[in-house]
Amino acid sequence: MTTAINDEELARTMPLDQIDVSKPELYVREGLHPYFKRLRDEDPVHYCKESAYGPYWSITRFEDCVAIDTNHKVFSSDASVGSFVLDDATLNPTTEHGLYMPNFLGMDPPRHDVHRKVVSPAVAPENLEKLEPLIRERSAAVLDALPIGETFDWVDRVSIELTTLMLATLLDFPLEQRRRLTRWSDVVTASPGDGFIESWEQRKNELLDCKATFQAMFDERKAAPPKYDLISMMAHSPDMEDITEDEFLGTLALLIVGGNDTTRNSMSGSAMAAHLYPGEFEKVKNNLALIPSAVSETIRWQTPIAHMRRTALADYEFRGKQIRKGDKVAMWYLSANRDERVISNPMDFVADRKNPRHHMSFGFGIHRCVGNRLAEMQVRILWEEFFKRFSKVEVVGEVTRIPSCLIHGYISIPVRLSK
Repeated sequence: MTTAINDEELARTMPLDQIDVSKPELYVREGLHPYFKRLRDEDPVHYCKESAYGPYWSITRFEDCVAIDTNHKVFSSDASVGSFVLDDATLNPTTEHGLYMPNFLGMDPPRHDVHRKVVSPAVAPENLEKLEPLIRERSAAVLDALPIGETFDWVDRVSIELTTLMLATLLDFPLEQRRRLTRWSDVVTASPGDGFIESWEQRKNELLDCKATFQAMFDERKAAPPKYDLISMMAHSPDMEDITEDEFLGTLALLIVGGNDTTRNSMSGSAMAAHLYPGEFEKVKNNLALIPSAVSETIRWQTPIAHMRRTALADYEFRGKQIRKGDKVAMWYLSANRDERVISNPMDFVADRKNPRHHMSFGFGIHRCVGNRLAEMQVRILWEEFFKRFSKVEVVGEVTRIPSCLIHGYISIPVRLSK
């Protein structure tokens, strides 16, 4: 049983140089926070010599993550020199399980700016305003279909369903096939043995199927008049005329994971927060004007993307530590969002927190999440509609978390609703 492991004790007594916060098992049992706290306090720029992903630096304080995230001239996310995640082997075609998937998250300026600009109109404020009635209608329908007083999986019935409906709309993907998007999103970040795939070959084949499916859609939309879905925008953009097959798959992977996993796990985190902090939940229920604040707090508290990685382009001294050219540097957003130096009572969910949008869940600087406003709107509408129908959500069974140091989220959350 995972409950037999005392992470508080281990984090306190383990030699500092043996701490490896990338171990998936820490995320499965949500035991990582004591290790992050010790690193923030004692070694905020920490070198891990051995891990499943090779040696890497951990940046764990809020302001230090901001400093790395905004210094793209020294700390690169370009896929050609490394990757934007610790597990770069899955993106390296020279390995047995690699599949090269470059995208604008894995690019530096000026190329990053060009590719990002192509898809950003889909989530511009005027387009979000048009999407809001559709999101509300679908949220209402999903919530109306939920049973009262019976156990069901919140992740499957609410989080996945709502985010996949939205993603299918943004891509103009057939709604009846929308769960294929969920599957591809899971496969992009999967490894054998984590419950999602059985082999690297399976991962590669499923992602090539994803590419083939969208290539057919891309070709169709290139031959048709422009529309406002993401595939049509890519097909008709002059800046994307030279896009390679690898870049096409990489951009798809980014849009699918970015439009699915992050919002999905924020919605799931909402249910967990409501269960663990019923007093805060009650506070919001009695004052619905707090919903936007509670949404931002949920996204901070959950932190759906645990880390982003950069590669040092040159030797660089940072906070007294000598980072060498080629070193992996991980910005642990999950730790930054728990930094007591910046956020008061950071381990707690506080529905009416002052300045709740001051968090690292969307990244910082040029790579800040392009769909952050859409994610906030989806979670906001979910809770606006939830409070019209229900008084309480309780977790009534064992929660299953994703075994990943990248996606900080849930496979299943058994819950029960009250009127």
